[in-house]
Amino acid sequence: MKRFHLLAGALLAAAAVPAWAEPPKDIDQSVEALRQKVGAPGVSIAIVEGGKTTLSRGWGVRKLGDKAPVDAATLFQTGSTGKALTAAALAILVDEGKIAWDDPVIKHMPWFRMHDAWVTREITIRDLLVHRSGLGLGQGDLMFVPRTNLTRRQTVERVAFLKPKTSFRYSYAYDNILYAVAGQLIEEVTGQTWEVFMRDRVLKAGGMKHATSDSSDRFRINRSWPHARLSGPLRGLGDQQVLDERDELGRNGAPAGGLAMSADDMAAWLKIQLAQGKLPGGKQLFSAQQAKEMWTPVTPMEVTPLPAELKPAQPNNQAYALGWQVQDYRGHQIISHGGGVFGSITRVVMIPELDVGFAIMLNSEESGMLLGLSYDLIDHYLDEPDFDWTTKWQDWYLARLEDGRRYLETTQTAAASGAKVGPSLDVARYAGRYRDPWYGDVVIASTPQGLTIDFTSTPRMVGRLKHWQYDSFVTEFDDKAIEPAYVTFALDADGAITGVTMKTVSKIADFSWDYHDLDLKPVENSK
Repeated sequence: MKRFHLLAGALLAAAAVPAWAEPPKDIDQSVEALRQKVGAPGVSIAIVEGGKTTLSRGWGVRKLGDKAPVDAATLFQTGSTGKALTAAALAILVDEGKIAWDDPVIKHMPWFRMHDAWVTREITIRDLLVHRSGLGLGQGDLMFVPRTNLTRRQTVERVAFLKPKTSFRYSYAYDNILYAVAGQLIEEVTGQTWEVFMRDRVLKAGGMKHATSDSSDRFRINRSWPHARLSGPLRGLGDQQVLDERDELGRNGAPAGGLAMSADDMAAWLKIQLAQGKLPGGKQLFSAQQAKEMWTPVTPMEVTPLPAELKPAQPNNQAYALGWQVQDYRGHQIISHGGGVFGSITRVVMIPELDVGFAIMLNSEESGMLLGLSYDLIDHYLDEPDFDWTTKWQDWYLARLEDGRRYLETTQTAAASGAKVGPSLDVARYAGRYRDPWYGDVVIASTPQGLTIDFTSTPRMVGRLKHWQYDSFVTEFDDKAIEPAYVTFALDADGAITGVTMKTVSKIADFSWDYHDLDLKPVENSK
């Protein structure tokens, strides 16, 4: 993407009034060329500069096989970028004096429990948002990924059974489940569900005319459909396929990432953020004090080393604030967040000192394209030389997929060439009901065609178990979008099943497939 240089004055000091650029002059052609090259069905971009929308439009189609185009009003699932909007909802309640950021959660939800009694007493509303609770990466996500029949209240009650991985406030580990707690807290304080409060007090009040917090309301005519590559040996390789978008994120987890928004909505949201909560006309959605709170770093994040060709993107420091990630890039502060629900990905980026922000939404899982466009746009506004970020990030993404393919191939070859030992028991003896305290029941049944598996809290998460080796089996789910897993049975000296553990087959599977956190115990196994 060619970059149009900043107007006279270029980058001014942060305290000065910035001089704005325009979006890259060739953005229409370059985005469309990249979309076609990568194979993404549709993309939507919003750019805001100095309180004005300088770009809001779409490219491509809403759904493969359908000619309906993506435009500025097309709804996309925006994933975890919605965490910042849940934080904003809480900020409104702070302004109204109904809560305080450092209130203990049990002050407003006396029935709420963490696994540890001391943490239950100490965890605050701020702690719910900043990923320092002691829970592991994505722990508990199977309660709403990819869908669920649990209510939000039931989900929050089961948090008590999630055993922490580290000490409270010891380190950063990204989670979604505590944003579900934050959503329940909004309901406890206001008497309105998160969906209703978000719709009326944040989305409508903020001028986000198309956005929706309701999972059923997003099925409008002008909405994008999710897509993924599922026809290859692992997710990400193969041809783009339209996914079944029924409840692709259980609504109990919606406060963590269940919003659907358009480019026009994103432009309105960026304006509010960059104006420290101020709305057109001068009213405040939330106060400037709360805007500062939400951007203030709280939990330090470990910096992941990047390969040499991507080194300029590696920050020196990064931290998590209230629904936002804060880091440095080429000496400038960047406020950002990514988001993904299966089949759709989003990135929201702001450069506060330049009063510039943008959002990019894709209805497919092309992470290389998303990151490449993001860094090209950042460099455009920082007046940096062309670094060809789109090529570099796409190459990185494809290499990651290829590494995952080779790992899977090696694993399968090793298993096939080795002594295929087991199973230890007659296959029918593995059948039974197994229970995990936080997830619930997984039922394994014996049929004339072999073993089947049913994750009972997750509608349509069913399939077959195929023997792998020893007392391990591998899932073959009916829904090909569900990540396959190894299922391993533990036996005692008498051959009785004492438990079941699981892990993803792919080493690059999304962390929300937290099979490894399950500790299933037999309830009524056959003998």
